[in-house]
Amino acid sequence: MMTPNQIISNSQVPVTAELAKFIVQLQWSQVPQNIQELMPILLIDIFRAAAVGFKRPWTESIKHLYANHQSSMNSHLWFSKEMVNINQATFINGVASGGLDWDDSHVAAIIHPGVCIWPAAIAMAEITQASGEELLLAVLTGYETAIRIGMSIQPEHSLRGFQGTPTCGVFGAAAACAKLLQLTIPQTQNALGIAATFACGLSQFFVSGSDIKRFHAGKAGANGIEAALLAQAGLTGPPDAIEGVQGFARAFSDRFDPKQVIDRLGTYFPTAWISLKPHASSVRMQAAIEAAAFLSTKISNTEQIKSIEIGVHGAMLGKLTSNTPVDFQQAQLSTPFAVAMALTITPQRKGPIALSIDDYEQSLSDQAIINLAKLCQCIIDPEVEAKTTTEAVPARVVCILHNGERLEHFIEFPKGCPQNPITQLEVAQRFTSVAQPLFGSAVCDDWLNHAMHAKDLKSVQALLTLQPLAQ
Repeated sequence: MMTPNQIISNSQVPVTAELAKFIVQLQWSQVPQNIQELMPILLIDIFRAAAVGFKRPWTESIKHLYANHQSSMNSHLWFSKEMVNINQATFINGVASGGLDWDDSHVAAIIHPGVCIWPAAIAMAEITQASGEELLLAVLTGYETAIRIGMSIQPEHSLRGFQGTPTCGVFGAAAACAKLLQLTIPQTQNALGIAATFACGLSQFFVSGSDIKRFHAGKAGANGIEAALLAQAGLTGPPDAIEGVQGFARAFSDRFDPKQVIDRLGTYFPTAWISLKPHASSVRMQAAIEAAAFLSTKISNTEQIKSIEIGVHGAMLGKLTSNTPVDFQQAQLSTPFAVAMALTITPQRKGPIALSIDDYEQSLSDQAIINLAKLCQCIIDPEVEAKTTTEAVPARVVCILHNGERLEHFIEFPKGCPQNPITQLEVAQRFTSVAQPLFGSAVCDDWLNHAMHAKDLKSVQALLTLQPLAQ
């Protein structure tokens, strides 16, 4: 817990002003090559998640609610010819992208930045007629802003009951949109100040279920657009909205380290430590799923299993360790349920297992998987805790059979983490596997070519060409 003196000291570090200066002044030529190459990968991955999420019930409900919201600033709904008000388009596209929990993550910041930032930035890039390079640069400033703010207040922020994706993601969306609008440094500082008061998002869904997590990212993206537009119109936000004694950091966390926000801005990019997820679940569950999938090859039948121990990091207890998820959303956030799924489903599949949104839906009515999840016990594992880093969360799974045999597997670097990355080719293959049946091979190939070379696009319109095949 910070003392009052620490709070006052932190408020004297001009975090909001330094971020605004960084956002406005960063040039593409200053971005390291590895980060330049990462941005199209993140773009392709977010469209993959959105393609799967666009026809889900929660997206359809929000689309129906906002489909007629027209204004003088309209942008496209992805995978559609429809255009609606820029805020509502961002909301809908963000829900499609983030509603599956299958999007990019940053372990140290405890956020999913892409689902807040890409929908807002692409919508704004349409309005401003930005080039591909301008889009990628704006999105990068958004990632850096959201990630750095998240790192400065986590994990205490999450422990207080907030979800970092929308609370920090709104700053990222505002930053990206401010960059695309070519706001001045004072205007950008105002956009961040306005975004601070728009920050919201509670984590009660971990406890009680609900659909709320599915539209957190969409709301954050829409709020970020609004913050940037209000700043452009001349409205002001507190110049020290993040670090002030009654600002965002003080209100939302019991810890704030301003140095993590401003350290080496423009020369060091924590965006490099983004994880992509093979499985539609929390990034902290990926290793346990992989370990269970490996063990499934050593067991002829899950009925052989007497009990299962899952070695996890202590921060997962309570939020990601329920044995009896009450709904679809909670199932995606249940390590025991995901482990039971991996043990059961893996032998039926060819190639590496990837738990999809459909797998979760079907498994919720599979009594064998439900019963197997009840056999799981999540325990704090000292090796898991020791090897957990700001980039990756390991896990251990132990299956104890009725005959007394003990089968164990430890995963330190799950697929998709920075130390074991999903490559551009693999991201393209992941996109193709879900997109080709929806949009057709030729259209998908053309879109992928544009996305892989997004820096060279004269406008973002080439990224908005995916349309469902005629039924």
